[in-house]
Amino acid sequence: MKKSPSQTLTVDSDDADRRLDNFLLSRLKGLPRPLIYRIIRGGEVRVNKGRARPSRRLVAGDQVRIPPLQRTPERGAPVPDRTNVEWIEERVIYEDRDLLVLNKPTGLAVHGGSGVSYGAIELLRSARAERKERDRLGLVHRLDRATSGCLLVAIIHSFLRHLHQEFREG
Repeated sequence: MKKSPSQTLTVDSDDADRRLDNFLLSRLKGLPRPLIYRIIRGGEVRVNKGRARPSRRLVAGDQVRIPPLQRTPERGAPVPDRTNVEWIEERVIYEDRDLLVLNKPTGLAVHGGSGVSYGAIELLRSARAERKERDRLGLVHRLDRATSGCLLVAIIHSFLRHLHQEFREG
């Protein structure tokens, strides 16, 4: 096990209005969720040099200090094989800087879990492992595994929030 150094992250406009807990979950991949909540509640995570609750909404320019953390070797999710990664890219029917539309076939889960090793979002993230937007890909909505159709995936977090609001408003 290796201890990471403390780090200070500046919240950018894409992460503005995100909850502190969700911001840290996206930045500290591989760390258990209970550990992230424990360090927030214990006051080890600071926002602008002060304690913050997990539900605090971040503002662009906020400084988030993350304490040194003990990292265990990652077990990680199964890595999809290269043929599946290429296969998923062929199903992208539209893409711009904010949004990607995937033609999801029947039988493909939207995301891994409940006995499914990986789904469309994990395949897309693997296909884009070298690109900076890889960790920012976010599901706008879901489709059942048995349902085919267009799946919207936001590339920029602020656009994801916008689309979620649009869906809520109908």
